[in-house]
Amino acid sequence: MGKLDGKVAVVTGSGRGIGRGIVQLMAKEGAQVVVNDLGGSVDGEGEDKAPAQQVVEAIQAAGGEAVANTDNIATVQGGESLIQAAVDAFGQLDILVNCAGILRDRMIFNMTEEEWDAVVAVHLKGHYCTIRPASALMRRQKSGRIINFSSGSALGAPGQPNYAAAKAGILGLTYSSANALAKYNITCNAILPGAATRMTDTIPANFAQEMGLSESSGAAQGSPLDPSNVAPIVIFLASDEAQYVNGQAFGASGYKISLYSHLKPEKTIYSQGPWDLDHLFKVFKGTLGSNLKPPRME
Repeated sequence: MGKLDGKVAVVTGSGRGIGRGIVQLMAKEGAQVVVNDLGGSVDGEGEDKAPAQQVVEAIQAAGGEAVANTDNIATVQGGESLIQAAVDAFGQLDILVNCAGILRDRMIFNMTEEEWDAVVAVHLKGHYCTIRPASALMRRQKSGRIINFSSGSALGAPGQPNYAAAKAGILGLTYSSANALAKYNITCNAILPGAATRMTDTIPANFAQEMGLSESSGAAQGSPLDPSNVAPIVIFLASDEAQYVNGQAFGASGYKISLYSHLKPEKTIYSQGPWDLDHLFKVFKGTLGSNLKPPRME
């Protein structure tokens, strides 16, 4: 028996990279899958039906069940159409994995509005566009698994302010959705992946080294940076065994899986009333301002 027998899954951005590894393992574990990929370039330009269809053909050749979908999940209409495609093809939806993404890297001081909007639309709004209709369906059936993709870039990638902001926003969306949907037997968790993909191929070499990305996507197969290494934790979170796991963020890179802690106050100072500026200036350096660390990138 497979870990996902009888389940129907939608995975966005699954024509390549991490998403492809996820749908292939899901199908191997018995799920019927909708392979969604617009087929655009890394920066979101253009459309191509081939990536999604090629993955479907590979799954079918291995004995699995899959259909291709090229809806644009950065739009409400596209998100609704994608979720409906799962119902039309397989009669239900049990699992939603939001993996689609693009990059338009630039330093904050020279990023254009269009570069900002395009990345936020695909990542953050794209998660909303699929979660909204999927959660409505899952709420009616009183069950479901939602797995979102954030990124270590949310922790402070210097040349990716749009991407970092969207990925940090996805964590907030994940936590909010987890709290809101738990009573309907729906879980919502996030993955911060590490793998060599066509997106990481665009990162300057010095930053790539800092992030542990020592190989290109073309040389990653069979190595720790193989995108398929991210799939196992996704399968677990999508399974019935993970019913108790909700509102969590996991790192998945190479052969390791990490649990990220929730943001919480590390130090607190108090005043007996409204803060006196002279007093705040006096106590800050020795309390909140002591041993400060820059944003982490690990």
